[in-house]
Amino acid sequence: MKKLIVGLAGNPNVGKTTVFNQLTGMHQHVGNWPGKTVERAEGFFNHGDYEYQIVDLPGNYALSAHSIEEIVSRDFIVDDDSDVIVNVVDAANIERNLYLTVQMMELGANMIMALNMNDFAKRREHYINIDLMSELLGFPIIDINAKNKEGIEELLVTIEKQAANPINTSEKLAYGAELNEHLKDLQGLIEQDKDLLDVPSIWTAIKLLEKDSIVIQKVQQSPLNSKIMIEVDKVSKHLYDIYKESSEEVIANARYAFIDGLIAEAVDKPEVEKPSISDKIDSVLTHRVLAIPIFLVIMWVMFQIVFTLGSPMQAFIDAVFTEWGKIAAASIPNPYLASFVQKGLFCGVGGVLTFLPIIFLMFLCLSFLEDCGYLARAAFTLDLVMHKLVGLHGKAFIPMILGFGCGVPAVMATRTMEHESDRILAMMLIPFMSCTARLPIYAIFTAAFFPDHAGTMLLVMYLLGIGVALIVATVLKRTLFKGMSAPFVMELPTYKLPSVKGILIHTWEKVKGFIKKAATIILAAVIIIWVLSVFPLGVPYGSQQSLLGMFGSAVAPVFAPLGFGTWQAAVAIIAGLLAKEAIVGTLGTLGGLEEDDEEGITSLVHETFTPLSAFTFMAFSLLYIPCIAVLGVIKQETNSYKWPVLMTAITLVTAYIVTFMIFNVGVLLGFG
Repeated sequence: MKKLIVGLAGNPNVGKTTVFNQLTGMHQHVGNWPGKTVERAEGFFNHGDYEYQIVDLPGNYALSAHSIEEIVSRDFIVDDDSDVIVNVVDAANIERNLYLTVQMMELGANMIMALNMNDFAKRREHYINIDLMSELLGFPIIDINAKNKEGIEELLVTIEKQAANPINTSEKLAYGAELNEHLKDLQGLIEQDKDLLDVPSIWTAIKLLEKDSIVIQKVQQSPLNSKIMIEVDKVSKHLYDIYKESSEEVIANARYAFIDGLIAEAVDKPEVEKPSISDKIDSVLTHRVLAIPIFLVIMWVMFQIVFTLGSPMQAFIDAVFTEWGKIAAASIPNPYLASFVQKGLFCGVGGVLTFLPIIFLMFLCLSFLEDCGYLARAAFTLDLVMHKLVGLHGKAFIPMILGFGCGVPAVMATRTMEHESDRILAMMLIPFMSCTARLPIYAIFTAAFFPDHAGTMLLVMYLLGIGVALIVATVLKRTLFKGMSAPFVMELPTYKLPSVKGILIHTWEKVKGFIKKAATIILAAVIIIWVLSVFPLGVPYGSQQSLLGMFGSAVAPVFAPLGFGTWQAAVAIIAGLLAKEAIVGTLGTLGGLEEDDEEGITSLVHETFTPLSAFTFMAFSLLYIPCIAVLGVIKQETNSYKWPVLMTAITLVTAYIVTFMIFNVGVLLGFG
């Protein structure tokens, strides 16, 4: 079979991921770009005589040197190994999308346009003459509907034809006589050095006029560097004399003029735009007064759904693991091995896995909210609050929203922020977001002490994390990270009904990570806890006389002012440094104190906590040091041990102060 490497490129929120999911299904792999911290998604499938490797490029608006994603995308486009670039475009916002298209044409990409969401465009009375636009651009345009796979087969056939007959799309660009003449002069110089011809000379010329640092550095290695840069300075000065604008602005205006010409020729639209359905919905959901109350209601409904549907399934799985543990232990003659299997594996790791239904439902709801377009509105809504209180803009809140899923990709998402101080400050806030690893902790304590208010308690935990993050950000912004962030325009995607397949794939990716963690980090933590609970041999399992009990007893007084000064709670908190789910695994391992104890973890929780101390324990679990995976990725992203150490100190001190206040105020109010 012939192998085809195809890149999917486009702006954020154009349906690129939906196209990727439709093409690859579950045959996907997520890893890092070599030498970069940007995740790459790859998918594999066969079609006819071809074996496809699809690479989902980061969503970009431009191909400059402003962010790692833009550099990664343009590096891939000029890579000799890529056969075709499929530019996914939102037909309803084609003018904005074409700016990236034009830049890929400058790179000479062998390209196809996948025109998505054309039905939305037609509803707005935007009618695109696809054949004419294809002729003007010089490459095929395929009308698709990514959600229901319309046009996907035609797209694949076109990819195969385009791969067999590649074209240089830069030849169709027309930037006006004045600029074209100067670009040709620069190209003539550039083409004298063969080492600079790994990309089209027009692209190098344009990037030099845009003062692109990476391209300038590359040209500086050329023996013609002096001649080329003198010509660049000469052209830049000449353009300023004519247009009274910098060469970067002249290039941008030339691109927009080219796009305006395309739109005038090939798109028929009304002179006065009617408000779209998205505009009408946004008038309510992003209303300056109603937006935050609506956000809180939506979150509360989501949490109610998660616990109402998830708790019965969780109880069923828990009962299955408990029974399997007894059966397995009864068939093993060695008492220590039987203890490890029942109390370590089935009570510990199994206790964590019982929360799979709740984790699954949470990710399902978050994926739905993201894919339908609401999560961007939530970020926009809370961005307004953050800007007024903290001076930090929307790009900082997007990683925080991602932190509701997992802190690791959330920290990596801060790479889109241009200013290093804003980026690091955003990293400092992510641990306060209530990731799904904390859900099993909340589930245990709400079931034990607040069963009639599970959704409300979960909402309180999420809001507590956001509130504390804003307070910490305010302090840090006025001390370590002084100065107002640069403004950021946040895009609000069109509302759409998500595809079931897309949501399930997103959910499975996240759930798979949870299962993997249970099979590795949590298993390791449970084994350590079990060993410390057994030794020295002869003492009652998991008692205060065991190594674990002695260690916990030594540490417990530190937590006494917070209301949970028992050795079991202390051990669980320390185990949570590996992974927050390990707190549940530890309590589960300690829960089987008696052979006939069927309640296990529930019994232990009732014996060692009160409603008030249970709440402070949940709050401390939310706010204290993030897991080692998050600390590790912060070290990787900042290339320094300074920031993970500082984060450890900030989160630990914050958690202690906040929970100390909660517990003692609760006691004063009579809740102790």
